Amino acid sequence: MFELLVALPLLVKAAILGVVEGLTEFLPISSTGHLILAGSLLGWTDAKAKVFEIAIQTGAMLSVIWYYRVRILRVLAGLGDEPEARRFALNVIVAFLPAAVLGVLFAGAIKRWLFHPVPVAVALVVGGLVILGVERWRARVTARIDSVDAMRPLDAFKVGCAQAFALIPGTSRSGATIMGGMIFGLSRPAATEFSFFLAIPTLIGAGVYDTWKYRSLLSWNDAPLFLVGMALAFASALVCVRWLIRYVASHDFRPFAWYRIVFGIVVLVTAYTGLVTWHA
Repeated sequence: MFELLVALPLLVKAAILGVVEGLTEFLPISSTGHLILAGSLLGWTDAKAKVFEIAIQTGAMLSVIWYYRVRILRVLAGLGDEPEARRFALNVIVAFLPAAVLGVLFAGAIKRWLFHPVPVAVALVVGGLVILGVERWRARVTARIDSVDAMRPLDAFKVGCAQAFALIPGTSRSGATIMGGMIFGLSRPAATEFSFFLAIPTLIGAGVYDTWKYRSLLSWNDAPLFLVGMALAFASALVCVRWLIRYVASHDFRPFAWYRIVFGIVVLVTAYTGLVTWHA
């Protein structure tokens, strides 16, 4: 079966990875980790594939812009004279900075040492255990912030510091920001919604930075791959965002934690036994 996956045409691989990106970007299960593992199974792990994996995150990010287009336009229109709009924009910028700075400083080392299936699997398991711990702790305390509009810049900065942990592939950007938000006093719906908004500058920044940095690897012949991947990432992410907003209104994240733990253990066992050859 794995040989058949490797033999698939490149455009089909791009489509598969686009769907994987869209379905996992906003769930606390790590889109980057799933892309690394899916790329390994598909036999597409070269430098161009790494750029592709970052670039198609833009498609997922566009789904958030589309879903919240009315709110975003209202904030942009109010930046000149509405304090609430300026505070909201400031919060997003403040939360974006920690991961942006650390990403620029350590991106090379992180990609060299951690963008591999086994480190991803370890991060999946550890992250799952963290989610279980946060959910158990949170069941005993009451959130002090029920809306993103009630957040202060210090709250946003704390969530931004939590997001920085997602530089480790397999950790999950959404998982880090949502769990971090819940630890620092946000309700589950508020932490989830702020994670969506924070994705906009984070994914744009990562996509532009990596595409520009590795532009020498790309050509116009790659355009169909990127367009297919981004389009499917957009469509599947839009479905996922709509579902997740309804889900967090009455459910916790324990099922995602157990999924992470089981999936991570499966990868580790298959790698250790040689049942699956996970390509770096």
